[in-house]
Amino acid sequence: MSLAQKIQEAWNNQSKWLVFLRPLSCLYGYAFNHNKQRYLSGKKAIYVSPVPVMVIGNITVGGSGKTPLLITLVKYLRKKNINVGVISRGYGGKGPFPTIVQPTDTAQRVGDEPALIVSLTNVPMAVGANRQKSIELLLEKYPKLDLIISDDGLQHWALGRQLEWIVLDCKRGLGNEKLLPEGFLREPKKRLENSTVIQHFPVAMPNVELSMYLQVGKPYCLNESNTVFNAKQKFHVLVGIGYPERFYQSLEQCGISDLIKHAFADHYDYTVHDLKFDDSLPIITTEKDAVKIKSVLNETSMIKREIWVLPVEAVLSAACYTRLQQQLTQLNIQI
Repeated sequence: MSLAQKIQEAWNNQSKWLVFLRPLSCLYGYAFNHNKQRYLSGKKAIYVSPVPVMVIGNITVGGSGKTPLLITLVKYLRKKNINVGVISRGYGGKGPFPTIVQPTDTAQRVGDEPALIVSLTNVPMAVGANRQKSIELLLEKYPKLDLIISDDGLQHWALGRQLEWIVLDCKRGLGNEKLLPEGFLREPKKRLENSTVIQHFPVAMPNVELSMYLQVGKPYCLNESNTVFNAKQKFHVLVGIGYPERFYQSLEQCGISDLIKHAFADHYDYTVHDLKFDDSLPIITTEKDAVKIKSVLNETSMIKREIWVLPVEAVLSAACYTRLQQQLTQLNIQI
């Protein structure tokens, strides 16, 4: 287990030894606030896009469900004839950046989340660490966009934005409510007071106004075409996301419980060796991991075992769409 995974486990368990990291958390908090104030005071420039920007992010380290939420919103907006584009940092991608993501691009080039987003939506998307350059490239290629959604970038103060949606994983919560590295907060919880907060639950919560859950889809096989899925068989589970427990919960919803778990760091770059085991059991993984595993399969014929993918889709409460419509109307974007 890597150091990052050990700290992640300590956060999830709220281990008492994390208190020894408090001096580092104080240093992080000071540096974070100092940098933020430099932007707010005008000492550092904030880029304002000619097209409204909506940021979808979180205040915690680790997955919260923002990418499934973004994919659902993109599909919804396009059905409503809103010309939407997406930008992302392209974490894990080798570039060169900025670049327009093509449906044929690999996760190794543009990052796993951008590759997944474009493969599922075919939305115009640009990636690169410099959000301004990404937006400029996106608008150069697609000048008629009505709205740009930023995949993450909540703490990227150099990017001006008109809307902020923060996804809060309610099962995981805010842990010990401490900043990094004593806790897993990127910024204090009071940040939730000034943005639209979408509460992410394991199941539908009719009594929570702005909420979402992940609906599990039908598993599909990545490398075989004439196979039948059997939930009762034993699987190797490969998962390289910010909060692996959420994927394990999704598997349980499908009745998949006989598991050999292999958890990797978020955005893990798979190799052929990660797909080899001393048995012939199938593998099951997430769609985010699958875009990288698929690239490995394209480079070798050595892997003969079945590799299954469990898709999930964000289901939003009706109030989320009502709120979105109200916010876009204020930006003169009519749904």
